[in-house]
Amino acid sequence: MKTKAIGSLFVLFAIVAGLVAFTPAAFADHSEVTVTPAPGSGAPGCEESADGCYIPNKATVDVGGKVIFSNTDTAAHTFTAGTAADGPSGIFDTSLVIAGSSYEWTATTAGEVPYYCMVHPWMAGLIVVQEAGAEEHDDDMMDDDMTDDDHVGDASANGMLSDGTAVEVYTSAATAGERMEISVDFDESEHVNYDIMVTQNGNEVLNDIGAHSHDGKGVHETAPLTSADPVNITITFQGYGIDDPKTGPIGEVVVFSNVVPEFGTIAMMILAVAIISIVAVTAKSKVIPRF
Repeated sequence: MKTKAIGSLFVLFAIVAGLVAFTPAAFADHSEVTVTPAPGSGAPGCEESADGCYIPNKATVDVGGKVIFSNTDTAAHTFTAGTAADGPSGIFDTSLVIAGSSYEWTATTAGEVPYYCMVHPWMAGLIVVQEAGAEEHDDDMMDDDMTDDDHVGDASANGMLSDGTAVEVYTSAATAGERMEISVDFDESEHVNYDIMVTQNGNEVLNDIGAHSHDGKGVHETAPLTSADPVNITITFQGYGIDDPKTGPIGEVVVFSNVVPEFGTIAMMILAVAIISIVAVTAKSKVIPRF
C-alpha cells in the first residue's frame, strides 16, 4: 500500500516537473540590466544588423531597477534618452562615456524610453521599464519597422518559399472589437520586402503593401475585428534587397488559412491539472499498477 502511494506521488511529481520544464518563465527578475554598444558601432552599419547598435537593442528593467550603460567599444559614445529626430527627452543622458567607462541610471516610471548616441545618431535603442513582477517580454525583438515584440502569441502557422526560406506567422488572440497583432518571420533572412493581406470572414482587415524588414521580422496590426473567428493571411514575397533589382522568388504567395494562436501556456496548465486529477482518481480506483 505504501509502495503504491509512493508510485502515485512519483507520477504526479513527473507531470508537474514536465509542466515546469515546458512552460516558459512568465515572470522574471529585471532588477538590473547592462547595455553595451555593438563593436564598431562608431561607424554606420550596425543599424542594419539583427542585433542593432546597442546590445541588447531592446532591454527590459523593473521600476526601481538599474540600467548600466557600459562602453565596451573603442570609441566614445553617449546613451541619451530621446531620438535623433526629436533630440534629448531629458529622462537620462550619460554625456560622453569614454571606452572602458560606464554610467548607471535607475528607472522610476513604467513605460518605453527610446535612446540614442548624440555622437553617432544612427545608434538607437529602447529601454522598457515595467512594474516588478510583470510578464516577461522577449528582448530580442527590435526591428526597423517597430519597437515592440516581433512575436505575439505562439507560432500559428508555417510555410516556405521555393528557395527554402521558412515563413512563420504569429498572432495575438482574435477578439471582437480589438485589433490583432501579426508577426511575420522570414527565417534567417535580411532585407525582406513583402505584402501582407489579412481577411476575416471575407472582409479585409489589413492590407500592407511594400513592407520591408532588415532582419526578416515584421509586426503588423489589423483593423478592429468583427468577431473571434480565425483569419486568413496572404503574404506576397517581393524580393530580397534594398535597391533594385531585388532577388529571390519575387511574386511568390504564401497563404495561411484559418489562423488562430496555438495551444498556449494557460491551456497547457489546465491540461496538466486535468491530468493530475485523472491520476488521483485512478490511484483511488487502483488502476495504477503496482511498482
